[in-house]
Amino acid sequence: MYQCCIFDLDGTIINTLHSLRKTVNETIKQFGYGPMDEYHVKYFVGDGYKKLMERTLKYCGDTELTHYEAALEVYDEMFKKYCLYQVEPYAGMPEFLTMLKEKGIRIAVVTNKAHDRAVECVETVYGPGFFDKITGEGNGIKCKPDPEGALKTAEEFHVKPSECLYFGDTNTDMRTGINAGMDTAGVLWGFRDRAELEAFKPKYIISHPDEIKSLFR
Repeated sequence: MYQCCIFDLDGTIINTLHSLRKTVNETIKQFGYGPMDEYHVKYFVGDGYKKLMERTLKYCGDTELTHYEAALEVYDEMFKKYCLYQVEPYAGMPEFLTMLKEKGIRIAVVTNKAHDRAVECVETVYGPGFFDKITGEGNGIKCKPDPEGALKTAEEFHVKPSECLYFGDTNTDMRTGINAGMDTAGVLWGFRDRAELEAFKPKYIISHPDEIKSLFR
């Protein structure tokens, strides 16, 4: 039985698409670009805000990334303002997480979202202290798919990687779990499709948290 469940944030435990799209569009508007549609925002996120802005600017026509450094500064300011814009938990996730806690399973978040914004977002939606640990970008932790954040979480909880189940909605998450030596669960309610997840052969692919509850009974 798994002793620890580690979750990605965006597209996995919280629907942040409106927040991310709002932040991106308010940023690129400063440089005469946009707006970006939801489809491209879904596929540009997942690897940290620097990669998000690189992909966005190139898509908008700034192939030489002339505005890259300035855009990063604007994005940081905009994200402070819109981090919580229309964010909400996915259906069934609060109940699933509560069940895990009641069963004594440690729960944690490992995300490429900036650490301070990750804590703000998670604690606003789920409450302070609900998760046993939140790890975001920064604090010397390498971005996913590097397994450092996941492995440090397991180490802190005194569990083996094989006793952890890693949940996520993108190829970055699946690779993170694989790199950490953890079983993975690909979720279909997030930002990417089944084909992307299946390419990395996750242990489970689920359309709703209820589909995996039986593992913890």
